[in-house]
Amino acid sequence: MGGVAVTAEGLGLKGPRGWAFRGITVDAEPGSLIAVEGPSGSGRTCLLLALTGRMKATEGSAAVGGARLPKQLAAVRRISAVAHVAGVTDLDPALTVGEHLRERALLQRRFGDSLRALLRPRAEQTLEAKLRIDAALTAAGLDRETLPKGSRTAVRDLERLEALRLSIALALIGHPQLLGVDDTDLKLSDAERAEVWALLRSVAEAGTTVVAVCSEAPDDVVKVSTQGKEKADALATTGRS
Repeated sequence: MGGVAVTAEGLGLKGPRGWAFRGITVDAEPGSLIAVEGPSGSGRTCLLLALTGRMKATEGSAAVGGARLPKQLAAVRRISAVAHVAGVTDLDPALTVGEHLRERALLQRRFGDSLRALLRPRAEQTLEAKLRIDAALTAAGLDRETLPKGSRTAVRDLERLEALRLSIALALIGHPQLLGVDDTDLKLSDAERAEVWALLRSVAEAGTTVVAVCSEAPDDVVKVSTQGKEKADALATTGRS
């Protein structure tokens, strides 16, 4: 499966404390790398979750492939995955890299695959899980052989960039058409940020549409800014639109 087009017009989400984001416009082709750019607290994560079908927008409309938002949230969730989202995709620091990967492959087989796939011989299912894991790790640029204890390395012993790569690999096991990645540049050095953007470009070039939250995006991506939040709040407060 290839990536999906992502479009939005006047998309907004209002919560108990006001607008998380408002007036968002997106026009991205399948296989695009979309950067949601803005300062922390400007609604970046909420927009990421809205575009991947995990939060319901309250204003405007969007489309992810053939699914319309905010009405078809479940349809968008079926073709999307998210990574590195605090409180949503947190890694268990006590589990090993291998345990995380095997657990995700098992969940994918039980809940993400067809009934026909579940009825295949156990040996075939085991091989399929291994191939899924290997492909996801390769796409995420995570080499288990370079880790301190290989697959037995605990998450708490991973470097920040390694943990990000693992989270992306876990998301890719399900072969999503849309991948959302939060906080791509949080507490990373300039060199590490360059590595992350190179990784996300490679995922997009392989066909998966990517939405990545960041504080500052490179020039060669589709940029969506959430920095208009303060203006939206001011308009809402004064009653103007």
